[in-house]
Amino acid sequence: MSEPAVPAPLAAPRTDLTDGQWHRLHPATPLLRGGIFMVAVLGFVIANLRERLIDLFLGEENYGGDPIDEIYQRGGTGWALLIIAGVLLVIIVAFYLSWRMHTFRINGEVVEVRSGLVFRSNRKARLDRVQGVNLARPLIPRLFGAARLDIAVAGQDGNVQLAYLGSKLADDLRRDILHLASGLRQSRAADAAPSLTVPAVLGGDAAPTLIGPPTAHSALGDFAAARYNEFVAPERGPDAAPPESVVRIPPGRLIGSVVLSGFTVFLLLAGIGLIVSVIAGSSGWVLVAVLPGLIGSVGYYFSRITKQLRFTIAGTADGVRVGFGLLSTSSQTLPPGRIHAIKVSQPILWRRFGWWQININTAGHAGGASAGNPTSTVLLPVGTLADVEKVLELALPGFTTDTHGALVENGMLGGRKADSGVADFYSNAPSRAVWLRPFSWWRTGWAVSGNVALIRRGVLSRDLILVPLARMQGVSVRQGPIKRLLRLASADLLAVAGPVTASLSVIDVDEALVLFQWMSTGAVSSALADTSHRWSRADEAPKPAADQYGETE
Repeated sequence: MSEPAVPAPLAAPRTDLTDGQWHRLHPATPLLRGGIFMVAVLGFVIANLRERLIDLFLGEENYGGDPIDEIYQRGGTGWALLIIAGVLLVIIVAFYLSWRMHTFRINGEVVEVRSGLVFRSNRKARLDRVQGVNLARPLIPRLFGAARLDIAVAGQDGNVQLAYLGSKLADDLRRDILHLASGLRQSRAADAAPSLTVPAVLGGDAAPTLIGPPTAHSALGDFAAARYNEFVAPERGPDAAPPESVVRIPPGRLIGSVVLSGFTVFLLLAGIGLIVSVIAGSSGWVLVAVLPGLIGSVGYYFSRITKQLRFTIAGTADGVRVGFGLLSTSSQTLPPGRIHAIKVSQPILWRRFGWWQININTAGHAGGASAGNPTSTVLLPVGTLADVEKVLELALPGFTTDTHGALVENGMLGGRKADSGVADFYSNAPSRAVWLRPFSWWRTGWAVSGNVALIRRGVLSRDLILVPLARMQGVSVRQGPIKRLLRLASADLLAVAGPVTASLSVIDVDEALVLFQWMSTGAVSSALADTSHRWSRADEAPKPAADQYGETE
């Protein structure tokens, strides 16, 4: 007899937007989604073509002065104002209709968005397939007190975007969506805890309590104070994460990591080529081709640095919360079990300082980065060995440094038996692999610890790959004619597409068969025991008992 289903616990919603009814976005949404740019372009065109427009309507032979003076002298002021009012009316009506036709609804199963005036579109995201929720606050929407909510789901081009909502409302709605995705059922009974409901049409920031009738001065002051608090506040609510991030990145380290990058090497080579061409007296086409790129690199550095400033990462009840950004900010929540692969890497230019970076694969990025898929794959822009261990503890629950610290350190720095006295723990490629990997064969190896597979590789760029066995999609072993002669093989741990590839270029053929067996059985047993897709009921749901061959009782 099967066990009765465990009912999901109840949770009081923070907003009234998850009732399954259709709601509208922030009233300034059409303006923020491109209207400001359109108005600016229209003004630029009119300002630069006003003489042409006057020639078109008045005739070149009748025009000889400033357009505004000419209109005034001809008594056409009323018509000009009427035309301007008509254009503004058309723009306002178009924005209003666009806002009216852009609606969304959220229930216990899906997030659905309908939009479009002429060409209608309908997008749905199943909550049980949510891979992450990103709360983005671009600079211009922040001035309006608005934010964008991006819901990443598994599958290609399946993400849903709510742009824009009031900043406070978006933060509360993100919490409700994560609660529903975790398996919590929301209670709307009269005796439930009061929810922080805000009308969606008002934009979301709760009105402050005022003594006496509100005045324009007090309203403006409260609005300015709210915007200032958003600019200086970290990208984590005080009740959503620990008060302090587990990692702190000094600005000097962040700037140094951006400067010591491959892009800088490219700029140096381009600069040297430019100097040589000038000294050699070559034609000016080299200067015309290279100089604009050198000037544009300043914007690249500024964008990279400001985007990664104020970086925070902490654990919450709904997963890992990552926040970053100075002018335009982003706060991303990765629910438990949504990280499919992790890469800890160290470029050669960072080795002197002991810096590392962490990238991840999520199912929401399976289709590649795009405008509709803005979720970041960087879990740590730059950090020390201690920072890496703290982030791995958040990303891989149960993978603690107390039991796996030596394994992680050896995977990052390579075998250090001689100077540390610690065993290597990795199954490494044999010495005959030097014919195919003359510089990196001694750092190529694999290991399994608990429910996590580890792959070590690379010399110029040191890489440590970690793949949760429950998230692994498959394993493959390949052998070409040259490797067959050397009794070598290649192995791949298959995960969702992304910046992380878990592959071993060379490995002993017998070790490859052992790896295939370990990964196959481990992936099955770990997947059967995994309950992270409903993390709110992970402790209540029964877990199958698995033996060493992955069979359950």
